[in-house]
This record gives sequence, C-alpha cells and structure tokens, in this order.
Amino acid sequence: MVLCRARSRTAIDHRAIDNRPPICNDVALQNCRRNHVSKLTGLILALAGAAAMLSAPAGADTHKSSKSEKSDDDLAANPGRDALRQIVQNQCVVNWSRRQDPAPCERVYLADSKTNRSGYAVLADAKGGAHYLLIPVQTMTGLDGNELLDPDTPNYFAEAWRAHDLIDKFVGHQVPRSAIGLVVNKAQARSQDQFHIHIECLRQDAFDSLRAAAEQLTDHWSPVSVAGLPYDALRIGSGSLDGTNPFDLLASWKPDARNHLGSYTVVVIGMQFNSGPGFIELTGTGPTGELLLDPSCAVAGGGG
Repeated sequence: MVLCRARSRTAIDHRAIDNRPPICNDVALQNCRRNHVSKLTGLILALAGAAAMLSAPAGADTHKSSKSEKSDDDLAANPGRDALRQIVQNQCVVNWSRRQDPAPCERVYLADSKTNRSGYAVLADAKGGAHYLLIPVQTMTGLDGNELLDPDTPNYFAEAWRAHDLIDKFVGHQVPRSAIGLVVNKAQARSQDQFHIHIECLRQDAFDSLRAAAEQLTDHWSPVSVAGLPYDALRIGSGSLDGTNPFDLLASWKPDARNHLGSYTVVVIGMQFNSGPGFIELTGTGPTGELLLDPSCAVAGGGG
C-alpha cells in the first residue's frame, strides 16, 4: 500500500448490513393523541392497554402517546439545518442498536457498539437518484471545525469510497471508478451543519475534463479547469484512500489553509491512470465541488 503522510487514525470496526433500496428521508413526526372521554371509558381503555402490554412478546416496542414520553427516534418538527444529524442519531443508530436495522439509512457502522459514539452511517439523499451521503454518528461540523485534522479521527473519505458500490447497485451495473466523485462542500455552500460527504457520479463534462488532464497531474498541486470551473488538483497514486487523508493534503498545501479549511471545497475522484488505479483530489475556494456531480449518473448510463 502506498502511504501518504501516514498518521495514526482510529480504525472502524465494520458492523455492516447488506444494502437496502434508496429511501426518502421523511422527517415528519407522529401527532400525539388526546382522549376526551369519560372517566369510565378512560378506565376501560387503560385496563385494555395494560392487558395488551402484558400479552406482548418480550422485547416488543411499545409506542407512547404522550408528548412528555416521546420516543427517542422522533425528530424535531422542523429540523432544518440539523436534519442529517437527527436522522442518523435518532433513527438510524437507534434502529441498528435495537433491531440490527439501519433504516432509514442504507448502512450503519459503529466503532463502539456499547456507546454508539463513534462510527458513521450512509444515507440515500432525500432528493433521490444515485446520490448517497456518508455522515458520522457523532455530532461534527464540516471543514470549519478542527475534528477532521485530529489524527484519531477516522478517514471518512476512505469509508465513503468503500460505499460507492451503492452507486453500482442503483444504476444496475458496475460504474467506472473515474466516473465517481466524493465531495465535501465549502461552508458557505452547505445546507446542513452536520459534516457529510456526497457520494455521486460526475457530470459528463467533468468526467471528460478530468480524463483529459489526468496524465498531466502530479503529486504537487497545480491549477486545472474542470467543466470550465477553476480548481487546484493533486494526483494520488494509490488504489485506495486508506493511507491517504485528503483533509491532511489540503491542510499542508498552503500556510493559511489549515486555519481556513471551511473556505475550501474538497473533491476526490477515482481515476484509472496509465500506471494503475488512483485518485485525483480537487480543491479551491471558488465553485463548490457538488457542482461537478450528477445524481442521474448519465455518464455511466444511469438514465435518471
């Protein structure tokens, strides 16, 4: 394995399940019910409920109807910029821990199954298409935070690349590595506060630009135009990202980059070089990386 800036990073103990079909992340809440009945009717209902609970199988879930006893897997009525964190922490991790079911996520990986405080989930984007999000299970901001440069933080880009088989399954056949991109948007372009990595196909023009430029790129940063948009590019000469962390590469690029990571977008694209498989990393403070992606995966015959 080719190592680049090898550092000690926490390994993920993969507790995976098979892939699930894409889902729509509906964060609507169940409405609480109130009974306005006589004391006698209320007593009858209470006795009936008690009898039902006694007859329920061991381990069965019991749903509370009182607002004060709201279930852990409920979400806020209007989660807004906190929706991804709530879906992962209050639904995916809870369902996985209780029933080994990651719904509504595709997958859940927990580094510590006892605390559920470290690991990540993979969620189908609510907008649909061949578009998935890798999201840490712990609360974490984007590049504007310092967690991603901590040597003990898992290599989330490596984990996101491992999840690109979901793109293959959505499209119905294997998608070339050079057609798949992983993106972290710059802070100003994010709609969610919880850190996440987009896993998606490239636009056709972005694919063509990178294929044309691939052999001219080196392990030193250099300017490149991708689909008419300006970025800086770096060649990663390894078939996996296990020994290479793109955030470290960005932080070591410019003297002020480490202190202003939130101003940068980070894009990692698989590539098949003449010398073998590798990656291209793109970054910049201009156009955000998600502009290069296409959830229809038309570049690989996804058809929408």
